[in-house]
Amino acid sequence: MTKKLEGAGLRGQVAGQTALSTVGKEGKGLTYRGYAIETLTEKSSFEEVAYLLLYGKLPNQDEFVHYKQKLKQFRKLPNDLKLVLAKIPKSTHPMDVLRTGCSMLGNLEPEGDFKNQNDTADRILSVLPSIMTYWYRSSHFGEDIETLTDHDTIGGHFLSLLTNSEPSDEQIKALDTSLICYAEHGFNASTFTARTCASTLSDMHSCITAAIGTLRGPLHGGANEAAMEMIEQFSSRDDANVGIKVMLENKEKIMGFGHAVYSNEDPRNKIVKAWSERLSKTAKNPIIYEISEEIEKVMKEEKNLFANTDFYMASAYNFLGIPTPIFTPLFVIGRTSGWAANVMEQRADNRIIRPSEEYVGPDSAEWIDIKDRV
Repeated sequence: MTKKLEGAGLRGQVAGQTALSTVGKEGKGLTYRGYAIETLTEKSSFEEVAYLLLYGKLPNQDEFVHYKQKLKQFRKLPNDLKLVLAKIPKSTHPMDVLRTGCSMLGNLEPEGDFKNQNDTADRILSVLPSIMTYWYRSSHFGEDIETLTDHDTIGGHFLSLLTNSEPSDEQIKALDTSLICYAEHGFNASTFTARTCASTLSDMHSCITAAIGTLRGPLHGGANEAAMEMIEQFSSRDDANVGIKVMLENKEKIMGFGHAVYSNEDPRNKIVKAWSERLSKTAKNPIIYEISEEIEKVMKEEKNLFANTDFYMASAYNFLGIPTPIFTPLFVIGRTSGWAANVMEQRADNRIIRPSEEYVGPDSAEWIDIKDRV
């Protein structure tokens, strides 16, 4: 029997330095390059936040206009990538589609040296929404859509292509806010994977593909999807109250509560919750918000656990008409700005990431000829 290693999973270990974000200071709080998440979601757009992370400062007016135009031009899919996406089955999880799409893009548009790494990052950030929506419309409806749109925002671009309709300003702002909340979050598993890949001097596409693959795992990503599936089991507040208590008695996992870093609250939750409530006012199924509120109330009373950003993100995305399997891909689209910024930060002061290990196997083993082995 092996002893439990202190700090297993690198929990609590400092693995590097970053100027990109602070997460959970004093048990709460989230900042991007010093700006509080509350300020960014109220006053900025996702494109401004992406620029902040990738270029080190907020853009001025001219820089912002140029940057939005650059991102718009980068939305077009190569024909060869369209052919690949069209062959991916409808039953495929959308996260696998993004992983394949990003990797294929790296074959068609290799980064080469790192002189134009910002252009590579911007291209990936811009094209992932096109990859997701093109595959969805192709696999579900047999449509070959044009992925260049006139929308100034990634949120508007994504919603218009996904739903084949023009979203309202409120819907665009709601999605924009969610992308800001997901943009960056310290050395989480997928970001650390991207930095580890970058530390080998690998290309940007490989780093982002590796990060997508890491977020694919249910212990890191997918909480918003799982939360939605749970919420949809209940038909009313009373039903949810009883049902969650039964789940707790049965020691079932309640997704969307607690956090590995935050001890008091997830500062993004109140932001997303406010948007979920706002969107519920005009939604066809507003009961979903009420059920969510009841679940949050029970979890606080029974377990003293707070909702994290994924919990109300589920109902907010549902109110926007986004299919549940596409919730985590939106996490990817937001987080790509942070992943790419981390890759560039790692490259700027690089040392290959290679932690030590503790061997727990036998001290020695005697060779046995194959005819004598049992």
